[in-house]
Amino acid sequence: MTPLMMMYTLGHKFMPPRIHAGGLRYHGMAPMVSHARKLGLIDAVAYPQKRVFEAAVLFARTEGIVPAPEPSHAIAAVVDEAIKCREEGKKRVILFNLCGHGMLDLAAFDTYLSGKMQD
Repeated sequence: MTPLMMMYTLGHKFMPPRIHAGGLRYHGMAPMVSHARKLGLIDAVAYPQKRVFEAAVLFARTEGIVPAPEPSHAIAAVVDEAIKCREEGKKRVILFNLCGHGMLDLAAFDTYLSGKMQD
């Protein structure tokens, strides 16, 4: 059904590498999420993968959980939102979904920590 349903993508000419270190192995957004974006109910933010892994390492050091790269994109957004709240002097509840763990992606973390990761 995917070619028949409206969704946002990284472009019809984009072909992700077979194993993408940043964890995102699919270049489209779910049709339901795409519809929510089209209605303006949510916003989409793109992060370079080095920023994603920076946030993942911060989370691991702070919370003691090595997150998978997929939710680490959300962690990067949460960190930015928390900094924004602090700078504006506002208190907010920030909720995100942590799914999976980074143990299967330790090679990607090694690539990041060794300075070999590229955006």
